[in-house]
Amino acid sequence: MRLLPLRRRLMLLLTGLLLTGAAQAADPVVLKVGDQNYYNIRASFELSKALEGAPYKVEWSGFQAAAPLSEALNAGAIDIGFLGDSGFLFLASKSTTARLIGVTRQNPQTVALLVPKDSTAKTIADLKGKKVAYWPGAWSQQLTLGALDKAGLPADHVQFVKLMPLDAASALPGGSIDAFPVWEPYISQQIVQSGARPLFTAEGVIPALSTIAAYGPSVDSKRAAIADFLVRLKKARAWVDANTDAYADAWAQRANLDRAVSRHWLRQAKLTVGPVDAQAARDLQGTADFLHKVEVLPVAFDTRKVIDTSFTPSLAH
Repeated sequence: MRLLPLRRRLMLLLTGLLLTGAAQAADPVVLKVGDQNYYNIRASFELSKALEGAPYKVEWSGFQAAAPLSEALNAGAIDIGFLGDSGFLFLASKSTTARLIGVTRQNPQTVALLVPKDSTAKTIADLKGKKVAYWPGAWSQQLTLGALDKAGLPADHVQFVKLMPLDAASALPGGSIDAFPVWEPYISQQIVQSGARPLFTAEGVIPALSTIAAYGPSVDSKRAAIADFLVRLKKARAWVDANTDAYADAWAQRANLDRAVSRHWLRQAKLTVGPVDAQAARDLQGTADFLHKVEVLPVAFDTRKVIDTSFTPSLAH
């Protein structure tokens, strides 16, 4: 077989390189983002149009609680996700890939323990022997245990019933559970639709810090996209603050919720986004210490090893 002339070989090589480059240019980075209704990140981006002009694609995945989101993050099925501090710590304590790259905070009244409208309970002590919903590693477990600890009561003062929030939302008005510790929009939904009332909120009980978590390998391979996404996240939340009712109405339509529910929630939510500052680091470590104390985390956990402050410039604006 004769060798191709040098010039022709060079032309074929150059053509191959150009085709490869064109293919790569046609396939932008895909950033996989895990969301929960409590944060409604996707809705804020789409309604504010904050992703317009982004040099990457965003692929959204929705989750109803921290546990399934954590599993997806640990497996690398998503690059970043939004979940509560206890859910993140539950993941980080058994994962080598979880990273904390930012935090969000909301009004602590958006996390609460609800009881039915006809309940006679006035404090956590009144729930002795009662059925309280929870999900392992979620705020529902942390809030109830935190309230019991604050009141000097043992964890077995109540009867924990393992239920996902969607199932617990049906169980409370149906009478099969006596208390439902949960977050929004379940709180507003229960208050507006069934007359449930908060027995107490997260205020003074747990910090209810929310985390922006990342899959470790994605921090390196998709750093530019993640950094840009966080800048746009701040812009999306600023738009929500300036258009709260319009956002609430649009979000209600998307989520098939009563508009009164979404307005009740979002008028008081006051979500802020920021870097992992000194206060956030202290809150996270305090939560880790408490969860170890009540044996949710089997061993003491040093949160410093999972905090990544390299995205602070994107979140500090």
